[in-house]
Amino acid sequence: MWRYYDTVKTLAEALALLAEYGEQARVVAGGTDILLELERRVRPQVEVLVDITRVPDLDEITLDAEGRVHLGPLVTHNQCVASDLIRRCARPLAQACWEVGAPQIRNRATVVGNLVTASPANDSITALMALRAVVTLRSCRGERSVPLREFYTGVRRTVMAPDELMTDIAFPAMRANERGIFIKLGLRKAQAISLVNVAVILQVEETETGPMAHDARLALGAVAPTIIRAEEAERLLEGRWLDEATLDQVAELAAQVVRPIDDVRAPAEYRREMARVLSRRALAAIRSGDTRGWLPDDPVMLWGDRRGGSAEAPSAAGRGGAARESAIVTAVNGRQYTVTGADSKTLLRLLREDLQLTGTKEGCAEGECGACTVLLDGAAVMSCLVPAPRAHEAKIITVEGLAVNGQLHPIQQAFVEAGAVQCGYCTPGLLMSGAKLLEERRRPSEWEVQQAIAGNLCRCTGYYKILDAFERAGHRYAGPDA
Repeated sequence: MWRYYDTVKTLAEALALLAEYGEQARVVAGGTDILLELERRVRPQVEVLVDITRVPDLDEITLDAEGRVHLGPLVTHNQCVASDLIRRCARPLAQACWEVGAPQIRNRATVVGNLVTASPANDSITALMALRAVVTLRSCRGERSVPLREFYTGVRRTVMAPDELMTDIAFPAMRANERGIFIKLGLRKAQAISLVNVAVILQVEETETGPMAHDARLALGAVAPTIIRAEEAERLLEGRWLDEATLDQVAELAAQVVRPIDDVRAPAEYRREMARVLSRRALAAIRSGDTRGWLPDDPVMLWGDRRGGSAEAPSAAGRGGAARESAIVTAVNGRQYTVTGADSKTLLRLLREDLQLTGTKEGCAEGECGACTVLLDGAAVMSCLVPAPRAHEAKIITVEGLAVNGQLHPIQQAFVEAGAVQCGYCTPGLLMSGAKLLEERRRPSEWEVQQAIAGNLCRCTGYYKILDAFERAGHRYAGPDA
């Protein structure tokens, strides 16, 4: 899929490689999109992948003196979900990030990567479009800022030049008199591509007659070649009370601007109608003041006790640039391994083929089933979507490493007692998600268990025994008096 894998330590190194290789280079951070695109040949095969995950300070979420929120290129979806700043100043973005994939995906996938992939169904783009985001593109030739509305030219097409790297996403923090919400319609509650999504942000003036709208922004996704703004609907809202008639008119205008297609997930007319329904639902939520949506107050992250932070970042020593085809030195289950010739593999293949740790299973190789879940630097990830060189100087735990001194982990013991296994193929991934959940929640609720295993599919059990096993494990892990 790629010839060389370069892990850089500075942005200057990354930009130099992009300048050298142009269209034959791709930047990798989370890798959850680019690996699939290369496998499916959605993107042309590349000469070099440029890994920026070891560049310091790129995973920061900050608020500047002018009241603008900034996201670095390594900020993940789960970081946005957990960030108090994002929840307070850009709640629609936190809601959109929560709707992306499953915990293992959100621990790796970056918001910048979501924008650059440029799918019209990508959730975070819609929220950022309503937030009036501006992106910064940098190359060896200089730097430029592009409003997100001008960034997209078509399906999976942007104005980025081959030698450019997106280094910042910036947008004004929502003010005290602004309310916003993101709503998504998918075919299931998790791991679902949007059929339609909508983000609405309004300034709300409370009057004796009722709430009045100003400065409206209504963005829609998965209904056109790019994410779009319903400008006529926005104009209609200006200075209008949010009464039933106004909500109906605005929703109708939103439905008229969309240009959906028929595909395997939904017909065009259904999407058009749902654009109307979701737009009205969002406006009604803003009118009522209840914009909580589906975002939990204390979401399951599957990154252990690092609440609000990113995963541990290993150093880049010994790799990148001149060190091409060098050994991958990694610690797996507390044991150090040195692997050569695996630079073009995924972490899943490295574990199974080079280290003979076959407990980690390949179910879909697309990040859909969770059978390949492992812990990478303390966070649960889908190993089929992680490039093998990312394991260099990292700490990895697989299902073989859960038992300690011959003693099963509480989640393993609970699976045995509850009979939570049938064919067993999905079990390693479920166990890894369960082990990480128990670090975050000593005695998780059923809802928290459901969040934790949203990315783990089981084709046999119906999940009842699995839920029973999680409950048993919680009691054992926390103790009877916890």
